[in-house]
Amino acid sequence: MAGLFSRILRFLSAKPRRTPRVGRGAAGTYPGDFTGVVAVRYSPRADGRADPGEIVWTWVPYEEDHRQGKDRPVLLVGEDGPWLLGLMLTSKDRNNGAHRDAAYVDIGSGPWDREGRPSEVKVNRVVRVDPAAIRREGAVLDRRRFTQVSEGLRRAGH
Repeated sequence: MAGLFSRILRFLSAKPRRTPRVGRGAAGTYPGDFTGVVAVRYSPRADGRADPGEIVWTWVPYEEDHRQGKDRPVLLVGEDGPWLLGLMLTSKDRNNGAHRDAAYVDIGSGPWDREGRPSEVKVNRVVRVDPAAIRREGAVLDRRRFTQVSEGLRRAGH
């Protein structure tokens, strides 16, 4: 009983965890999707910080309502001031024998998906990502596949 009591005391006296800013910048609001031409950069570094070329998990606002969104994998492709620029990944098959969607680039499977499912990157929407809201790093995308994505991004007008 004494062990339980001491654990409860430690729990109650612990500093509260700071809730991360979820997809919001310093002002607390999402500034909107990036609409210009991305200065694409491939610069992954094993330094514990998210860099272009890495797939990370973070909160992504819905396109139709930026106040709502969900946690998902994102390929980082560049920067915009304090924001990282990212492209959403999906495991839904948009490019197959029956259908081809130019808004998606196949990248296959990798350690960003724990189930090993093949992924596609959506290249017609560039989201701004608050570096402080990144939940975890998923993987580094190899340069060959990153180049394929950047070519799709260019074709999409970004």
